[in-house]
This record gives sequence, structure tokens and C-alpha cells, in this order.
Amino acid sequence: MAKPLCVVVGIGPKNGAAFARAFSRAGHQLALVSRRTELSAQLARELGDASAYAADVADPASVAQAFDAIGAERGAADVLIYNAGSGLWKSADELTPAEFELSFRVNALGLLTTTQRVLPAMRQRGRGNIVVVGATASLRGKPKTAAFAAAKAAQRSLAQSLARQLAPEGIHVSLLIIDGAIDDSGAPADQSDAKRLRPEAIAAEALHLTQQDRSAWTFELDLRPLKETW
Repeated sequence: MAKPLCVVVGIGPKNGAAFARAFSRAGHQLALVSRRTELSAQLARELGDASAYAADVADPASVAQAFDAIGAERGAADVLIYNAGSGLWKSADELTPAEFELSFRVNALGLLTTTQRVLPAMRQRGRGNIVVVGATASLRGKPKTAAFAAAKAAQRSLAQSLARQLAPEGIHVSLLIIDGAIDDSGAPADQSDAKRLRPEAIAAEALHLTQQDRSAWTFELDLRPLKETW
């Protein structure tokens, strides 16, 4: 029996790598999608049953090309983790229109186009998981998050629309609200004085979301370290 396929969009040394490792340990094959493939190719070699694919989520044609390759080489996705993000720390009067638009293209448009690519097979099977990695900025804007907060709010609203639409079809859409700084991957756990989120802990929660009983699905899950002020 073929392993379920987890597509991780947005591979970095922290959360992206942690998602890949967690789902690999849980028995998934992996498609690792990122703008550059140096890290994702290295990670694919480390994990074994994994492949790296290049795509710019701000460009729908690039997304289509990557997902066509994934489908041809690895089949249909059972899990999509949308971890791509664009953080730009400028106030409204400092932003250019192009920068503002790019933030929306990466955070919101990319979620739409990648979801559209995995939906047909999930619908045919009557099951699937889409996990969106969001941020507290989606809930509140600050002076230097004019683009990031607006784009993350759009991403959150899109995720909620998808969750409401797709749940009756057996497809679970969930959103992680990351509230706090993220530690380096592999950093030792300090449960007594946790000031940063551990990537491995975030990935464990993402995996749990995909394993929830259908009678108790979570949509939005806040994650913050012990010492985070909120």
C-alpha cells in the first residue's frame, strides 16, 4: 500500500524542516516545495522517501508546473501544509504598491492556488487535510506590519472560507496561529522557561490536526510559548 503523500509548501530550516521530519516519521512520503531547492533537496536526501520541487507561490504558473510534477511522480496529496509566508516590516507610508501586492500573493494567493491543485483528488476520495500556518498578525495590525498583517488576515479569512466549504466533503482545513518567536530547529526543550516556540512542537501540533476524529475537528489553533505576552 502506498504511503500517504504530504506536500509541504515553504521549506526553511525551522518550521518547514520540522513539518517534513514529523510527517516522515508518521509514515508519509513527502513533496517539499520551495522557491529554492538547496535546503529542500538536502532534506529530501536525509528523509529518504521525499522529493524537492521548485515553485514561486506568488506565480500561479510556477505552482501549476510544480504540482503537475508532483502528481506525475508521487500521486495525489493527502495532506497539504501551507507554510509559505512573506514578512515585510514597513509602515503604510514606507510600502511600495509592489511590496504590498507581493505580500498578498505569497500569503493568500499561494494558498488559493495550491489548494486548488490538491482539491480534485481530495474530493474524489472524500478526505484530506489542509493545514495553514498563520500568524497573530492576522488578528491585529501594528505600525510596521501594514503589509504582513493585511495579507495574513486575508489568508485567515480564506482558510476559514475553505474550512466551512470543504468540511461537509470530508476535507479538514485548519489554521495554526503562531504567536511568538521561533527557536532554532533542534534547540533543547526548556519547559520551565519557554520563551520561543520550538519548531518540533509546532510540527507535532500540525500532525495532530491531521489525525483528529471527525467528531472533533479544530479550525483555529493558537500556539505560543509559556513566556509570550498576549
